[in-house]
Amino acid sequence: MSYTIEGRTGPWELVIGLEIHAQVISQAKLFSGAATAFGAEPNSQVSFIDAGFPGMLPVINQECVAQAVRTGLGLNAQVNLWSRFDRKNYFYADLPQGYQISQFAHPIIGEGAVEITLGDGTTKTIGITRLHLEQDAGKSLHDQHATKSFIDLNRSGVALMEIVSEPDMRSPEEAGAYLTKIRQILRYLGTCDGNMDEGSMRADVNVSVRKAGEGFRTRCEVKNVNSIRFVMQAVEAEARRQIEVWESGEEVFQETRLFDTARGVTRSMRSKEDAHDYRYFPEPDLPPLVLDSDWVAALKAALPELPDARRARYTAMGLTAYDAHVLTLEKETAVFFETVAKGRDAKLAANWVTGDFFAALNRLKRDVSDPPVTAENLGALLDLISDKTLSGSLAKQVFEAMLETGKAPGEIVEERGLKQVTDTGAIEAVVAQVMAANADKVAEYRSGKEKLFGFFVGQTMKAMQGKGNPALVNEVVKTALAG
Repeated sequence: MSYTIEGRTGPWELVIGLEIHAQVISQAKLFSGAATAFGAEPNSQVSFIDAGFPGMLPVINQECVAQAVRTGLGLNAQVNLWSRFDRKNYFYADLPQGYQISQFAHPIIGEGAVEITLGDGTTKTIGITRLHLEQDAGKSLHDQHATKSFIDLNRSGVALMEIVSEPDMRSPEEAGAYLTKIRQILRYLGTCDGNMDEGSMRADVNVSVRKAGEGFRTRCEVKNVNSIRFVMQAVEAEARRQIEVWESGEEVFQETRLFDTARGVTRSMRSKEDAHDYRYFPEPDLPPLVLDSDWVAALKAALPELPDARRARYTAMGLTAYDAHVLTLEKETAVFFETVAKGRDAKLAANWVTGDFFAALNRLKRDVSDPPVTAENLGALLDLISDKTLSGSLAKQVFEAMLETGKAPGEIVEERGLKQVTDTGAIEAVVAQVMAANADKVAEYRSGKEKLFGFFVGQTMKAMQGKGNPALVNEVVKTALAG
C-alpha cells in the first residue's frame, strides 16, 4: 500500500530524493597535505591551500579518488574513467577561496542502484544518479561570542563524496531506509565512518508533493540534516507544509530550507540557486582525472564482502531473514558473529549473539567494538553446550559469570563446579529420593494425573542445582514413574 498524507483535498503522494554528503576516510585532504582528524584544536589543520592563499595550487589525493571509486563499485554504479573538476563559485565566510572545487558536468561515478528493505520485509530499488568528489567548506560558529561569528577551517578542503539519488522514495520510512543502507555500505567499505553526530555524514532532503497521476511539482531542499530520525521527520514536516501551501491556493517556490529539530518544522533559509548562479567552469589548476581500467579492476577485486552478499550467505547457513538482517547491520557485529560461529552451529551462535550478548551490551551500555565478553570466549561457551558439559540454564549462569569476571567459561565451570551431570546412576539416585519424599504425588501420577510429570522433573533439577542433563532427567523420571 502506497504512503500518502491526507489533506483537505484528499490524499497527496510524496516525492523524495536525497543528496548525501559523506566525508572520505583519508589521512589528508582532497587537494592538500593537511590532516583530517576530527576534534582537533580549531584552525590547527589548515594548509595555505585550504586557507585560500593566492597562488596555491591544488594537488589531487589519490587515496580520496580510490575511496570514491570503491564507493561507486559498492553502489553498483558506473565508474567513469574520465572525469573533470569544476569551480563552483559562491561566497561564504567559511569558504576562503570564494569557490569550491567540485564536479558538475563530468562526475567520477555515474548511475547506480541500491536495494532497501522496509519494516514489513518488502524491498525496493532506489536509483543513484551520480557520485562526485568535492571539497568541504569550513565551519562557522555563531554561539561562541555575543556579537561575532568564529571560523574554523579544519574541515575546509576535506574530501566529500556527494551521493545524489533519483527521486524514487515515496515515504519517510523509505528515506530513512535508504540513508541507513548507504551509511551501512560506506562503513563496510571503510570509505566514510558515517558518524552523523560528528558531521562526517549529512543529508540534503529534496521533497515535493503531488496528486496521484501527476508529474513532479516544485521541490524544496531541506539542508544539512544530521540524523536518520531527523531526515524522516523533515520529510514529513516539509511535505505537510507544502500540502498546506498548495491547498490554500498558493504556489510552492523552489528554495533551500532548514529543519528546526526542536519545533519539528522547516523554515526558509534562501531561494534555491540553479547551476548558472554558481558560474561553473572547468577548474583551470587541475587537468581532467583519467583512471586506469586495470587499477579500477584491482580496487574491485579487493572490495570486502558487502551487506547484501553477507546476508544471503547467512540465510544459506540456516539463519532466519531477521537474524541475518540484524547481524549484518554493522560490520563489527558481523565479524563478531562469524568468530563465534566458526566451526559451530550457526543458528545456536546467532541465538546467543542476538539474545544474551545483545542484552548484555544494552544493559552495560557497551558496544560490540568493546564487548564485555570476547567472541572467542562466547564460542567456547557454545562448545560446552554442544558437548553436554553445560545445559542451557547452566550456560546462562556461566555467561553472567563471564560478564562479571572476564574469565573463560571453562575456568568458571571448574571453579564453581557447574558441570552438567550426565551420569545416569547419579540422576537415578536423586529421582528415587524425590519420589520417596513425594509418595502421595507418585500415587496420583500413576492413577492418571500425568500433569504431575513436570513436578518430578522440576524437583529433580532443583535437587541437582540445575546440573542434571535435562534430556536424561526426563528419561530417568519417566522410567521411574512407569515402574
